Amino acid sequence: MLNPPLQNTASPQDQEPHDGLQKLLHWQHQRRERKLRGEYESALLRLSELVNHNIDAPFSITSVRVEGASNTRQSFLASLINPILNKPATTLGQVIHTTRSISDVLNRTDIFKSVEVRLERSTHDLAHHSDLDLVFKTREHGRYFLNTSTELGNNEGSASATARVRNVFGGAEVFEANIAAGTKTKKSFRATLSLPLTSTLDTRGEFIAYGLERDQTSYASCFEDLKGAKAVIRKGSSYTGLHEFAYEAAHRYIGSLAPTASLSMRAAAGSSIKSALSHTYTLDNRDDRILASRGLYFRFFQELAGGRLEIPVSSTSVSPSTGLSVGLGGDVGFYKAEVESQISRPITNSVSLSCSMRSGILLGLQDKSTLFSDRFQIGGPTSVRAFKVFGMGPRDSGDSLGGDIYYSFGLSCVTNIPRKPHWPVKSHIWLNAGQLDSLSQDNRLRWSLPPSLMRPSVSMGVGLIYRFDPIRLEVNFGVPLIANKSDAMRRGVQIGMGLEFL
Repeated sequence: MLNPPLQNTASPQDQEPHDGLQKLLHWQHQRRERKLRGEYESALLRLSELVNHNIDAPFSITSVRVEGASNTRQSFLASLINPILNKPATTLGQVIHTTRSISDVLNRTDIFKSVEVRLERSTHDLAHHSDLDLVFKTREHGRYFLNTSTELGNNEGSASATARVRNVFGGAEVFEANIAAGTKTKKSFRATLSLPLTSTLDTRGEFIAYGLERDQTSYASCFEDLKGAKAVIRKGSSYTGLHEFAYEAAHRYIGSLAPTASLSMRAAAGSSIKSALSHTYTLDNRDDRILASRGLYFRFFQELAGGRLEIPVSSTSVSPSTGLSVGLGGDVGFYKAEVESQISRPITNSVSLSCSMRSGILLGLQDKSTLFSDRFQIGGPTSVRAFKVFGMGPRDSGDSLGGDIYYSFGLSCVTNIPRKPHWPVKSHIWLNAGQLDSLSQDNRLRWSLPPSLMRPSVSMGVGLIYRFDPIRLEVNFGVPLIANKSDAMRRGVQIGMGLEFL
């Protein structure tokens, strides 16, 4: 403990302060840190020299131990580590490489809060002096998590409660249950069990059960109730390319019609059962998912529901061939495809240009017409701006009926606020265009494109972007330049909140 008055012991090279207790304590703290940092760097240098000089020295691994994994199955740890050990390590360099590989796979399980490793001389009776044991000292994450929150996204607000159990069966499984109530989605629940399917952890499986009630009276004079289950297999990562294969079975019900509901919406009311297979490919190497200034985003989605495949089967040489009909079930049949892309490029240090495109098509199968629940809806502050939410495309007495084919395009020039480049607020000038319409089906194998697709609705404007992690908030002033007769326009100020913007 230092008590004033203090004698001056400073020398010119030390730069010791002449007066002030706090200054002196701060100076001594910095000098101690410099000494420790110098000792650490010297030790690290000596260790690196020792390793480099013995990188080809003969060493081998006799055993691997993982300490602190009390809630994790030994069989699961073995399934991760054994494939790495299948390639024998015969030198110190190979031992170090194996150690790094095991540390990496343990960290990627998301089970452990920390993973530390040390190399020890093998304690086996018959061990050679060059035999080593790898010991991984780990600390597991807490298994149980409970959270309540309010959420904003895609022009919807909600309150939710989430419960999560990590490492449920000791194999990096995660069970999560969520219940929520909101402005558009009145109530919902979702339960998910996810688990790794391969030892490399690049393939995961998910089992999902869900239910929700969605208020669609703002654009379609109805409520929609969905209940279903989904099984998903994901492989890869979004940065290098993520594939998702899924099967979904869902019951949809359109009801609680408003008194002013149109005849088209009254005809769409009722229940339907969807049984569908889908595939999604996603590539995303943008530098920022919310407000990208560089990179590429691409997503392709396709779905087949209730389709039937006729397989010819020959019985005898005398009798004619018969057919075997295979289908997915359900009472709806369609093929749906959707593509979305975005390219962002910096122009200067403070200005970037972003170009986005979305397009989709929905084809009814087996002479079945498409249903309201499956059709596309576009328009609004996160889609084609300066139009009302889902206000584009076919309408009947104020109700948006959705469409079978659409495209939309967006061009945005984003700049920093002058003299405030560090602010999370940016300004932008944007141009949007798009069109949504229904396909006319002449026969089972021929669809004709509507002429309206060649006459896109166009809007432009200016606005402010606020980065409010994990969502994006936009305040825009826009005007429609070209609009179809059925489009519901929104001139003036428009506010949008969401994750994905055109």
